[in-house]
Amino acid sequence: MLKTLFKASPEKVAGRALYTAISAAARRPEFYLEAGVPDRPEGRFELYLIHLVLVVHRLKGEGAQAAAVSQAAFDAFLRGLDDGLREMGVGDLSVGKKMRKLGEVIYGRMKAYDDGLATEQPLAVLTALLERTLFADVEASGAAAVAAYVVEAAADLRRQPTAALVTGQVSFPAFGLGAVSA
Repeated sequence: MLKTLFKASPEKVAGRALYTAISAAARRPEFYLEAGVPDRPEGRFELYLIHLVLVVHRLKGEGAQAAAVSQAAFDAFLRGLDDGLREMGVGDLSVGKKMRKLGEVIYGRMKAYDDGLATEQPLAVLTALLERTLFADVEASGAAAVAAYVVEAAADLRRQPTAALVTGQVSFPAFGLGAVSA
């Protein structure tokens, strides 16, 4: 009886599945080895956020169920951030402050990626954005390659049925030279 009382909604289950796929995509070694994404918390955070933004962007305007699944994926992302901060040794009293600061960054990035994807020149806009964020402290920037990936992934996600996405099924294209959609 308690299991059914505390059973997660289908939207939450789907949101967690999307977050799992987002995590796997953001952890692909090619981003770090080929594009030179800094393999440190900031670089990993930016890649997680890029993949989350792609999913949220795709589900926008697709109805109530899609909005609930998108929110559940976002909530899972925030829980992951909170857990990550605690694992890095951030004290309980400081986690809230850090999460508020990260919230401002997240919403700002989400808007910047949405705006960038909506322009007529998304590659140029996204490359500049990535140079300021993901590659801010890196000499040799793979920003153009990651921007091309973001544009390709957004197009790939548009081709994926909403019905599959709202059940937690998503795929991201491969990254790298000669990569093809997965």
